[in-house]
Amino acid sequence: MAKVIKNRSEYEAALREMETLVSSDPLPNTEDGARLELLALLISTYEDERFPVANPTAAEAIRFRMEQLGLTQRDLVPYIGSRSRVSEVLNGKRSLTMKMARALHRELRIPAGSLLQEVSSSLMGAEGPLEWSKFPTSVMIKRNWFPDFQGRPSDGAAHAEDLVAGLLRRARVPELQSAFLRQHVRSGSEMDRYALLAWWARAVELARVQRLSGVYRPGAIDDSFMTDLVRLSYLSDGPRLAKEYLSKHGIHLVILAHLPRTHLDGAAALLDDGAPAVILTLRYDRLDNFWFCLCHELGHIALHLREDKESRYFDDLDVQGDSSEVEADRFAERSLIPPRSWGRTAVRRQYSIQGVREYASRLRIHPGIIAGQIRREQNNYRILWSLVGNKEVRKHFPGFEAGVG
Repeated sequence: MAKVIKNRSEYEAALREMETLVSSDPLPNTEDGARLELLALLISTYEDERFPVANPTAAEAIRFRMEQLGLTQRDLVPYIGSRSRVSEVLNGKRSLTMKMARALHRELRIPAGSLLQEVSSSLMGAEGPLEWSKFPTSVMIKRNWFPDFQGRPSDGAAHAEDLVAGLLRRARVPELQSAFLRQHVRSGSEMDRYALLAWWARAVELARVQRLSGVYRPGAIDDSFMTDLVRLSYLSDGPRLAKEYLSKHGIHLVILAHLPRTHLDGAAALLDDGAPAVILTLRYDRLDNFWFCLCHELGHIALHLREDKESRYFDDLDVQGDSSEVEADRFAERSLIPPRSWGRTAVRRQYSIQGVREYASRLRIHPGIIAGQIRREQNNYRILWSLVGNKEVRKHFPGFEAGVG
């Protein structure tokens, strides 16, 4: 039975067992494969805590062995793949997969600890070793999440470990054993954790490459901030301007279509650099939905994430939520329409298309926001359909399935 390594003798015993397992080349989804992945994680944790001198990286260990044996980069192609992939590994631009690590240990006798230390954190999920075949790789390939992949979508399952592990590393998703323990999922159906993890990693990857034009200041999302943001809805290119506005305040806005079996409208989190990130899926291509979802996720950042930086909120706004979701809903409602004004207006009870337009014009916001609020309060989504801005959002983000719009 695996346990935390507490002393040198346990550490050396774990190393010997890992060497034996690597030599047998177990398959990833077998009992021995799971044992190997767990040992790599336990050994890496012990080394990080006990040894003040950093262990050599995988690239350094490979280069040292190449010098010993007089090997060239061409000689590593059978174990790593193409010559370009070998170059990327040696230059630290690509991490090893388990398949590569096994081959290098078996054929070149490079110590398994050096090879496995950098991949161990990507091998464990909250419920045990990840099963790479369960990731929706064919959909991810169709959406061009892996632009360098030359195969067909149907080939994705055979390359799932390389593709998905690479995505997780690029996103720098923390250890998967704890990555989703602090998540809040508002959903009316069973959420596919593999699809959710893939979607989240892609969203984080995209956020990391965004260049924000400002720095986030905690507490910046106040009434004045929200009023200025919502008034952008009055303009024809409001959604695009909203992204620019958030960037100037150091907040990421990523537009990324949800994956099958996730039923997501949006998500909110703080990245490890402290910058907030809002991700919207545009599941419903309507302006009223865009502005409500955006304000809802900003509500999570303003109300909940400032004290709980490790949490993530994933939202399906078609279903009821817990107390934090109710708070975010109310934050969105009062941000979109001033509560005092909304309580006095006759449009709320005796609505008409013309009345909604006139009221929205006085508030300097899009009439779809007013129509959307009336539809929610009346629980009648057949009324005021012509005002909600149907098919008026995605056109501002043409690459939203891949997240590049």
